[in-house]
Amino acid sequence: MGLLVFKMQQLKTRQNLSVVTVLLSVMAFFFISCKEEVKSTVDLHYDADKVPSLNTDSVTMLISDSGLIRYKVIAKTWEIFDRAKDPHWFFPDGLYVEQFDTIFSIVATVKADTAWNFTSKKLWQLRGHVVIRNKLGETFSSEELFWDQRQQKVYSKKYVEVFRPDKMTLRGMGGFEANQQMTEYRFWNVKDSPITYNEDQEANADDQNNEEKKE
Repeated sequence: MGLLVFKMQQLKTRQNLSVVTVLLSVMAFFFISCKEEVKSTVDLHYDADKVPSLNTDSVTMLISDSGLIRYKVIAKTWEIFDRAKDPHWFFPDGLYVEQFDTIFSIVATVKADTAWNFTSKKLWQLRGHVVIRNKLGETFSSEELFWDQRQQKVYSKKYVEVFRPDKMTLRGMGGFEANQQMTEYRFWNVKDSPITYNEDQEANADDQNNEEKKE
């Protein structure tokens, strides 16, 4: 299973429509049709790269996987550019996602100020104040993160900070790469941009934790 939010990629606008997508489309159509300012005709010469084919506000949706609800997605604004040269979904006002386990407990979260889902490339881009918490309780923060579904990895060329419970916090600026679950990760170009990491302090912390467990 990929990193929570990015699983939304599988819900395409025109193909493989799920019940959730159909309901959202109906809701969006109802919302738009109720606006007084909506015109009865459509400008056939609009710029598909700048004007979304669908724009809806206050989106909250539950996404299922194998018959179980696994994700909750919340967005203030959702714009779909499915006719653009590079089709994508755009969340200009932020995105928040929760991932659930089989008993509906939250196991991971994602939050970003702005997000893009490039549907043809199967690539997500998160920008702004990006914060991801994995199932181990580790928190990743950066100003930009990418998730490549085809290559099954998450990466960034920006500053990344990893807060790890009971361990030292890692900080790196030379590049970052992780698996989809964000449980295995590494930093690049450490020589030019060293990671803030103190092995002795972490070893002491581990020893202290082991002593506490023995007691």
